Amino acid sequence: MADTLGAPSRAATRAAGVLGPVTMVRIAIVAAIVLIWEAAAASGLFYRDVVPSVVAVARALVRVLADASFYWHLSVTMLEIAAALAIGGTAGLVIGIALGGSRLLSKAIEPYLYYLGPTPKIIFFPVLIMLFGIGPGSKVAMGAISCFFPIVLSVAAAMRQIPLVLIRVGQSFRAGPWDMALKVYIPAMRHPIINGFRLGLGIALIGTLLAETKMSNRGIGHLIIQAYALFDMPRMYAMLIILFAFAIGANSLLARAGKADGTMG
Repeated sequence: MADTLGAPSRAATRAAGVLGPVTMVRIAIVAAIVLIWEAAAASGLFYRDVVPSVVAVARALVRVLADASFYWHLSVTMLEIAAALAIGGTAGLVIGIALGGSRLLSKAIEPYLYYLGPTPKIIFFPVLIMLFGIGPGSKVAMGAISCFFPIVLSVAAAMRQIPLVLIRVGQSFRAGPWDMALKVYIPAMRHPIINGFRLGLGIALIGTLLAETKMSNRGIGHLIIQAYALFDMPRMYAMLIILFAFAIGANSLLARAGKADGTMG
């Protein structure tokens, strides 16, 4: 009887956990943003269609998602971002391990990375166009340069935080540089590496889209600037929402990957 009476309370507790305080605050923030947006659209304070109504944006979102050509442009952008993150992330990981493991290299090179890191990477785009042309290569290079800096600095800092006992254990087994990197350094730095890639993903997304808006005839950045040129604001906002959802989803996958590694470890 006690178990029967206690079952609803446990179910209620689980239901309350699903919509806990954090979830409720998030829902309230989204609702407030929607209400403020709709109020701004109805206020007449802005030029017509600069801030379209939520209904107009929702209709444009449906039209965009129903357009088959949109998915081709989306796949182009996603492939460019994935390639940029793979290239920039791999370079950042390798160079970060080298910098973190060598005091000489760290003092000689790392200050320049800190100076170049905050520099807007779009200034390199004309050079990238000359090197890789106006095709996907220059967009991938732009994204790779953008995500390289947060990843390399994150890995270099994490290398200096690895417990010395782990390094000595690897050395006692006479592990070479490759084995030390794969079996000691990277497992010990998995959380900083994941965090660096999460930050790098967002910056690679920005860099790739900026490159697509400047000189391209494909990709989501091209569609966004095209909608802006035609003053189709609902369509432009709809594509921005899709990109926002993609960024959240990709970031969540990386975060879950980090938690899964931590659980397995």
